[in-house]
Amino acid sequence: MPASPGSIPAVYLVPHHDGSALYVEKLTPLLGEEVRVRLRVPAGINAREVHVRMVRDGEPRLRPARLLHEGADESWYEADVLVHNPTTRYRFFVVLESGYGWVNQKGWFTHDVPDAHDFQLSVHAPAPKWLHDGVVYQIFPDRFARSSTAPKLSETSLPSWAIPATEWNEEPIASGPGVSEHFFGGDLDGIVEHLDHLTDLGVGTVYLTPVFPGQSNHRYDASTFDSVDPLLGGDDAYERLSQAVHDRGMHLMGDITTNHTGASHEWFTRAAHDPDAVERDFFYWIPQEPGYACWLEHPSLPKLNYTSEQLRSTMIKGPQSVIGRWLQPPFSLDGWRVDVANMTGRYQDMDVTHDVAKTIRTTMLEINPDALLIAEHFHDASADLGLGGWHGNMNYSAFTRPVWAWLASSEADIPAFGLPARMPRIDGTTMVQVMRTFDSVYPFTTLMSQWNMLGSHDTPRLRTLVGSADKVELAAALLFTYLGAPVVFAGDEVGLTGTNGEHARSTMPWNDPTRWDADTLAIYTALIRLRKEHPALSTGSLRWLHTTDDAVVFARQDSRDTIIIALARAPWSGVRIPLTVADRMVWDASAHTCAQSPAAKNPELIYGHGETTVTDGHLVVPATGPAVHMWRIR
Repeated sequence: MPASPGSIPAVYLVPHHDGSALYVEKLTPLLGEEVRVRLRVPAGINAREVHVRMVRDGEPRLRPARLLHEGADESWYEADVLVHNPTTRYRFFVVLESGYGWVNQKGWFTHDVPDAHDFQLSVHAPAPKWLHDGVVYQIFPDRFARSSTAPKLSETSLPSWAIPATEWNEEPIASGPGVSEHFFGGDLDGIVEHLDHLTDLGVGTVYLTPVFPGQSNHRYDASTFDSVDPLLGGDDAYERLSQAVHDRGMHLMGDITTNHTGASHEWFTRAAHDPDAVERDFFYWIPQEPGYACWLEHPSLPKLNYTSEQLRSTMIKGPQSVIGRWLQPPFSLDGWRVDVANMTGRYQDMDVTHDVAKTIRTTMLEINPDALLIAEHFHDASADLGLGGWHGNMNYSAFTRPVWAWLASSEADIPAFGLPARMPRIDGTTMVQVMRTFDSVYPFTTLMSQWNMLGSHDTPRLRTLVGSADKVELAAALLFTYLGAPVVFAGDEVGLTGTNGEHARSTMPWNDPTRWDADTLAIYTALIRLRKEHPALSTGSLRWLHTTDDAVVFARQDSRDTIIIALARAPWSGVRIPLTVADRMVWDASAHTCAQSPAAKNPELIYGHGETTVTDGHLVVPATGPAVHMWRIR
């Protein structure tokens, strides 16, 4: 019998398709192309016919699918999708002995479903391939490292806003006065001195929060976009960092506020004091206090107005714009992470955010065709992604929050981000349902570009939320095996703690072994190495196999490997997974055909402990927990 909607039972009961290269002939097609797509249907479904349903120019159409392979356990079907629109939606229609079923990106349903969760083929180019080389490592410059040549903080000339820390290992102010002013004096040359740590960890991309000068330690209130903060070492230090990062084969990402400037910004000060200044049109002037629109009503952050063509030319359009200049030598940034991208270009009845995003991307690609553009949305970003602007998003909704809610200790307060409540705990099945619901509204190429995180400079630290090292291992294993790009906030890999975003901005404990958890670092290093060794973990398909309250099992698969991942937060009943999940159909591009590629059925334990047990053609997943197990099947 078909599985009931909303549940995720044993894999052999559920038809499967995703947008990966195993199931889609061409991930980024041209407009007007025909693209072959495949569906695997378990024998228990008893499918009579399979069709693909497309939406062309707003009208649904059906095409019959061809039977490619029929086996004892499952059959494979293939159909052609005409890419008639820049984003072409499709799903599968399965005729049953009684009634019918639908397969969309959210799952298998035996009732009618809306188009919102259909699979999508997009003609827009995906993120550059280098995003999947290693992991992304986020650095908050003030707290990472103070270079060996820097004078003592007590001997440094500091701006009037700064409250200097008395020592490097001092606990950051967590709330109230002084949060944004607590100053530790990390600099860019300090990062250069510790790049060996990043190389050893397996980092591929170094992402720094803003380096422009401002009136705070976080620097999201820029006073100029034309130079690097002298407190960080200035332009020369940024150039040295860029050279050192690129010499090691890594990439460097900047962080910018396209939505606002600081109130001390040179554009705003000129606009505020001179009604005839060119920059006057860069901002929104309103009759209410403080007289201008700002980010979330904070007067220190005046909002930019993209109806101004001059602002567009200055900020986002062309090689000489702010966006363009920093991508060119001597700094040669490889991309931008854009702060509050969801608000950029939006104010009351004005909404040009998609145009702004596309303009930024066009500027970047003109300079570097391999540049990356990542947005920040703390909530559902489906209205803004997959449109030729942002490549991906900081994936709080579909990854961070559900993982926290599954693994957090009973004593931890989990922030609900803007809601007047604490986030409730959830079971494993609910976690997967949340992840699938959010993931199901994007093209697969966008899902591969999402920045997945277990925390950032805006959130509590993972170790504080989950409490124990074994739960950290579970979360890290999910981070490094899930679909998308893993992002590590500097310090998580050595077990740093923090109760909220400000408190989490703690210093890297280079000189304090008591704050350095070597076991956690070993776990992170091993998992990152595993991801690099097995491309299926970074760019392969993702197929959920089994979920229950305390455990989830899923597979990552490409044309060479299948990796089965089992994560258990507590002892559970265990499960048997049929080894036929590792079978696949492999495209033969030269012959324009595909062939069945059965797996060797000899699972190899590549992470975890214990013996691998195979019974009657099934992998026996142990019932132990907390535990992480991974098997490779070739």
